[in-house]
Amino acid sequence: MIVELNHLRCFVAVAEELHFGRAAARLFMTQPPLSRQIQILEQALDLVLFDRNSRSVRLTPAGRAYYHDAVRILRLATQAADSARRVARGDEGQVTLGFTAVSGYYLMPQLLSAARKNLPGIKVVLKEMVSVQQVKALETREIDLGIMRAQFATKGLAFCPVAREPLMLAMLATDPLSRRRRIAAKDLDGAPFVMYSPEGGRYFHDRIAGLFAAAGVQADYVQFIDQTHTIVALVRAGIGVAIVPASARELCFSDVVFRPLWATNAYANIDLAWSEELDDPAVENFRRFAVAHFAAVATLDSTSTTAPEHHAAQSPSASASDAAATSSPSKRR
Repeated sequence: MIVELNHLRCFVAVAEELHFGRAAARLFMTQPPLSRQIQILEQALDLVLFDRNSRSVRLTPAGRAYYHDAVRILRLATQAADSARRVARGDEGQVTLGFTAVSGYYLMPQLLSAARKNLPGIKVVLKEMVSVQQVKALETREIDLGIMRAQFATKGLAFCPVAREPLMLAMLATDPLSRRRRIAAKDLDGAPFVMYSPEGGRYFHDRIAGLFAAAGVQADYVQFIDQTHTIVALVRAGIGVAIVPASARELCFSDVVFRPLWATNAYANIDLAWSEELDDPAVENFRRFAVAHFAAVATLDSTSTTAPEHHAAQSPSASASDAAATSSPSKRR
């Protein structure tokens, strides 16, 4: 016969009360069924757990030993059920979050700090990837969510715009252009230019190339690089100038200055992306929290006048706050 949890609950109640009547009342049952449960347990174990007569009930040595393990088993069973419920609600679990290096300067750290306070049961595993890598990682389930620059149609993925930041020109402080408050795209015609690569830095490559094409600029591309921090390092080394997102100023390279661009569409969007087949409660809980968090940050930033180039703002299709309010992410197919 298999010993069930109910047998253990009955045994523990009698062991703690040392009275069948009180134990039965504690379990909201009558005494005869309780006595029967104890008998079944003793038969299953082939042990006598209680010495009992008409005047008293006491545990046998075997009963005392069995009591401690029975209490531990019942506690573990309760903990297991509670843990399973927390996982089912999305209160516990693990989320693998992809992010671009630039989003790691401010967006991702702010999100993690807020999540640690509000979702303490969810462990976040970080993976730094360029946007193209994140798309593939989402498709293969290597990551659950991605903070990326979404530009191209991707079947099976959903996107929510969470931030927008201006593009700025990075140059040496000794560059004559640094004396200007704003830089026009045409001012870069023929200038040595450190460009994002069309593979690893596709989003910025296409966006910057579009700005140059619209202004009729023939840029002198001297290097093609994937990552923003390497591009700014090359600017510092005097290799050329570069157009980078405003958040690159967080890198604090000495001798490198940044100036806003005077051009239409001189900004970069950041999206939160996930698989449309997302089915993990913890990931879904974290996703909803992230969308709400970014919407709150965007709302606060829209009322501030300090350092606007760092602020998240409305994207061309929808702002983060709009996305949170409607809960209808775009599906770029």
